[in-house]
Amino acid sequence: LPMSITLSTMHSFLPPHPGPTAVAATFHASVGLTLFYGLFIAIPAGALIALIWPRLPFIKAMAPSIPQGLVSEREFTDEEMPGLGWSLFVALFPVALIVAAAVTDMATSSENGFLHFVAFIGSAPIALLLTLCLASWAFGPRIGRSLEDVGASCSSAAKAMAMILLVIGAGGAFKNVLVEGGISDYIKDATDGWSISPIILAWLVAVILRIALGSATVAVVTASGVVLPLLAGSGIHPEVMVLAVACGSIAFSHVNDPGFWLFKEYFNLSVIEAIKVRTSYTTVLAILGLGGVLIAEQVLDALSL
Repeated sequence: LPMSITLSTMHSFLPPHPGPTAVAATFHASVGLTLFYGLFIAIPAGALIALIWPRLPFIKAMAPSIPQGLVSEREFTDEEMPGLGWSLFVALFPVALIVAAAVTDMATSSENGFLHFVAFIGSAPIALLLTLCLASWAFGPRIGRSLEDVGASCSSAAKAMAMILLVIGAGGAFKNVLVEGGISDYIKDATDGWSISPIILAWLVAVILRIALGSATVAVVTASGVVLPLLAGSGIHPEVMVLAVACGSIAFSHVNDPGFWLFKEYFNLSVIEAIKVRTSYTTVLAILGLGGVLIAEQVLDALSL
């Protein structure tokens, strides 16, 4: 659960994740400053929830279990385990590719074959595919395991993950039904003319879109277009507005969010149990994030005086 909370926080809140990065580009905000300011909000908020939530009585009363086949009962010896260096290298390899593509895209506006190549290998599906190939070699033939052994391990893992992947795909399909139905345009029309703080309004728009669309990335990118006019002339730092939209996109993960089904299926929870755990912690994270964003704007205003 602490790991899931951490991933939710970083996935939705901070660059270089594609959602916040795209919002930073829309608002002409500095990605580096957005990340710098966001760390002061995301780390305390995520750590607080990660420490408290597993200890709550209604969480401790649940009995999660990992689906059969996802955990090996085999005991590995120290000699069979990969070294720390290779473990870190493989884990960070896709992150490095994705970050390199994002940085290259932001650093230059020219068009050439090399930039297209960097963008290609830095796209999430290709970066993860390359990492899978690297891991298959690094933890297979490199340490003396046969390709047949690696293939058998992958096959057994795929069988255990098949239903989870199907459920996630169904959640994503439902989200696209809502997107194509034009619900974001309806929300944009409904929120026009609201006379409240631009930061709070930006957060609220992102929350409403998150509830309606499910995907945090889709919600945060859509919300940026809705609230962009609020930024002009408001005097609010664009990096703070990016964080306001981003933290709103964390809230209310529920049945139209593919991540909700991943969480539910991986721990064999019922829908009600998953709502009690995931929907509650994502919502509290978003509220804490909003408080942190409001404080950050006050601090930046004070420093600029």
